Amino acid sequence: MSFDLKLSVQQDSTNLSPQQKKLNRLIAQIEQQKIQLEIWQQAQAQIQQQAAKSLVPLYNELYEILFGQLEQLWSSLQRDEFSKADLAQLDDKIQHLVSILNNSQVLSELQRAKVSKINEFYQQHAAHTQSKKNKKKQTFEHLDPTENDAQYLEDEPLYFDAENDVYDDQQHQLEREQHRLNRQKEKREQAKKMAEQSLRMVYLKIAAIIHPDREQDEQLKVEKTELLQQANQAYELKDLFYLLKLQIQVEQNRGTTQKGLSNEQIKFYKLALDAQKQQLDAQIDEIIESLNWTKQAKLKSQKSSGSIQIADVYKQLEADCVVLKQQIKWEKERLKQMSRLKGLQMLLEHEVL
Repeated sequence: MSFDLKLSVQQDSTNLSPQQKKLNRLIAQIEQQKIQLEIWQQAQAQIQQQAAKSLVPLYNELYEILFGQLEQLWSSLQRDEFSKADLAQLDDKIQHLVSILNNSQVLSELQRAKVSKINEFYQQHAAHTQSKKNKKKQTFEHLDPTENDAQYLEDEPLYFDAENDVYDDQQHQLEREQHRLNRQKEKREQAKKMAEQSLRMVYLKIAAIIHPDREQDEQLKVEKTELLQQANQAYELKDLFYLLKLQIQVEQNRGTTQKGLSNEQIKFYKLALDAQKQQLDAQIDEIIESLNWTKQAKLKSQKSSGSIQIADVYKQLEADCVVLKQQIKWEKERLKQMSRLKGLQMLLEHEVL
């Protein structure tokens, strides 16, 4: 909907109060947000098509290679003999591959079933290991530590502690991210509720002021009929921003005085516009989150330009393609080496599994 309304409450900005100036600045910001939202909405489908065309085939190829590595390492683990240090490397690598491939829609049903089976094995193994550690710890606490420190540390491999530390760190990061998402969701819900309440209130106020049935002048009656139609359309579309601008215009033109809006009116408009601004921010964020966009890339872009631009997404798509192609090349070579025992031993020896 397009409607040319004056943004200022009064033509002479020098006579505006600080609150009125803030209101006008907020209106101008929302105007720009609406333009940005339309641009992102138009670009979203194109970006997703480009990502599907360029990235999806590469990810499909990569996941097939990684599944091949998982199969090869799992078979080698069952078939061949390895040192304790090599077994630790193999376990780490297999669990890493499982974490990537588990529940992946790229794999076939049979492949996902095999990944799930391996994952279940390591979950049971981790639970058993933790149970043993707890029993040892309880026993250790009842003994003289000067006599049993060395024995306890010798019995318990150090790499299990490292794994637990990594797990705790990853869990902490996941919890922080989930907390951030929950806060965003709460803010969006509050903004939506505020916008819905304001929408009906603003519409009723406009209708009460400009209702054509109350106008005696035929020319004004025609103009008010058109304004009411615009208000009805905005209300149906739930366009709070348009209704707010319309109400400001109606209030400004009401009567012959140029007193402008009262402080109470300005306060209400600012609250409603803040809700509208949050809604627009949320809509743009949802579009950006829906695109193929890594957390690191987002932080890098925001640091350099202050906000994410559409061009940044395309650049990141190109960069991701380059990285994926290089990774596929290396993972293919790694799979080739894993298929031979000597090759696998070489990878283990150099710790590049």
